[in-house]
Amino acid sequence: MTSVNWPSKVTHVTILDDAKTGMDHSVRPQDDLFGHVNGAWLATAEIPSDRSSWGPFVSLTDQAEADVLAIIEDCAGGALVGNDATKIGALFASFMNESRIEELGATPVLPLLAQIDALSTISELGAFLGQFERRGGGGIFGSYIDTDDRNSDRYLMFVTQGGIGLPDETYYREEKYSEIRDKYVAYMEGMLALAGRDDVATTAQRVMDLETHLAKGHWERADTRDVIKTYNLVSRDELVALTPSFDWAGWMAALGGSEHTIAEVVVRQPSYLEHLEKVLAATPLQAWKDLLTVKALRAGAAYLSSDFVETNFDFYGRTLAGTPELRARWKRGVAMVEGALGEAVGKEYVARHFPPKSKEMMDELVANLLEAYRRSIAALDWMGEDTKKRAYDKLDKFRPKIGYPVKFRDYSALEISADDLLGNVLASAAFETDRELRKIGAPVDRDEWFMLPQTVNAYYNPGTNEICFPAGILQKPFFSPDADPAENYGGIGAVIGHEIGHGFDDQGAHYDGDGNLHDWWTAEDKAAFEVKSAALISQYDGFSPRELPGEHVNGALTVGENIGDLGGLTIALKAYRIALGDAPMPVVDGLSGDQRLFYTWGFVWRTKRRKELEQQFLATDPHSPPEFRANIVRNLDEFHEAFETQAGDGLWLAPQERVRIW
Repeated sequence: MTSVNWPSKVTHVTILDDAKTGMDHSVRPQDDLFGHVNGAWLATAEIPSDRSSWGPFVSLTDQAEADVLAIIEDCAGGALVGNDATKIGALFASFMNESRIEELGATPVLPLLAQIDALSTISELGAFLGQFERRGGGGIFGSYIDTDDRNSDRYLMFVTQGGIGLPDETYYREEKYSEIRDKYVAYMEGMLALAGRDDVATTAQRVMDLETHLAKGHWERADTRDVIKTYNLVSRDELVALTPSFDWAGWMAALGGSEHTIAEVVVRQPSYLEHLEKVLAATPLQAWKDLLTVKALRAGAAYLSSDFVETNFDFYGRTLAGTPELRARWKRGVAMVEGALGEAVGKEYVARHFPPKSKEMMDELVANLLEAYRRSIAALDWMGEDTKKRAYDKLDKFRPKIGYPVKFRDYSALEISADDLLGNVLASAAFETDRELRKIGAPVDRDEWFMLPQTVNAYYNPGTNEICFPAGILQKPFFSPDADPAENYGGIGAVIGHEIGHGFDDQGAHYDGDGNLHDWWTAEDKAAFEVKSAALISQYDGFSPRELPGEHVNGALTVGENIGDLGGLTIALKAYRIALGDAPMPVVDGLSGDQRLFYTWGFVWRTKRRKELEQQFLATDPHSPPEFRANIVRNLDEFHEAFETQAGDGLWLAPQERVRIW
């Protein structure tokens, strides 16, 4: 087979109708599936000026955004009633009141800057940062609440490295980011000048020097993925011993917790806290105050006058992501409302945009994917029976969440004012901080969702062994209730398989069916798995993005997502056959079901990114660039059979070189 010629009239297809005009028939699928399905679109598509990337995924996000705006406007206009609707309308109104925001200028953030100026000793940093972080600010380390990786029936606080304003520690040391470092210093100077600060050049350089010092203690990005290395359970006394100069008790009290909250803590990078102790000892108080001033201005910039908004966007949007234009104010307002009252909006979104038929079909799809994994595990020749039994047990305990949560969040304690934007932002952040802190000592809520129903994404959470697919992603190109089954399995089916696959990737495989870190593998099977993972790492290390020649994918950083893609697509093919039952695979317009499934897989990764964002993601994102996600098909025997590939084809891999894990 040398090519696939898409007919001028397509029948019995829905999702791929949208893909057809963007295909490039001068590129053979055997050489480059991503280029064949998306090449013409890539050559002509223009990324919207307020976006750093574009494609069906982002377009679907834009549609969800417009749908949410309609809900917000109905809340503001009185078409929807109730306490939540009133709060949604008032919060949006506070963001859209531009004249009031311009009139205030930097005024809303000045009291916080005065608090920073009043700090007189290093020991006072703890209490200030607790108060600052409680209301949404960033500190010199990160913290969050999650289930204990070794006892998933309880919540713990996790502490992680932090303190820097650039995307990754590599930005502070690699020569290729030197221009970005210069622009970062200029950005800080600009923000400080807008706030009326003196000697902004000296201040900005002090902050840059301090952040560079902090970054030297950061773990490399790939190491932070290691769930074994990053599980370090310590007592309160042991936490204090790591960084004794920091006032942990004052920090926690100001954050809103108690001594009990940090009785036990998981420290993800203990050496960072040891490094932080050295930085605290070596750095004058004024430098810390300068750092906090910049953090305060950055945290508040989006809610201050337009000069702050523009200066902040110029660096984080234009410089780091290559986005030419700031998003329209209403779009930023929608994002702000979703961040504060997201599930209240989501409840109405589901009622309007997620029909029961879609949920019923998704339940069937998920059941077929889980059965496909079971059959695939049974057929594995590299895994022994003891490990297989434990893998079945984990699979049986997967908890699918489809569309929306069984119960929505209660926002009754959150107070919103229509004329106090920054006050609303701070109140919303404190409300969320309190909600998280209350988890310590409480039973684990396994019905909680970590995404909103309107989100165009999906996730697997190892601590609860759950897969979640919000209503927002259950639309074309991923899913349509009217689509040819091959398309649904090539889209959302492969996404479902991908998320299930995270339970069996290089990190997820450490967790058992109850969500606990527990070595359920025999030594022999673990070694075989690691050989396959290493082969995938090596394969991806050799890939260079077409838009960034000379740069390479980090195979170790992306291996978990690559395993997810590989397993997800493999299992989607098997699930498609389960769905067909005894019926023959239909040929539609000259294309087999497998071919249509692969085409849909290629289409969902139709993405065009600005080079600045591509560069940033290559350094920081655990996902491979879209072209390599689509072209992972090179490892599947089914792809080579469907398109009759031969040695010399661009995607040809000799059978012994193909990586197949699940």
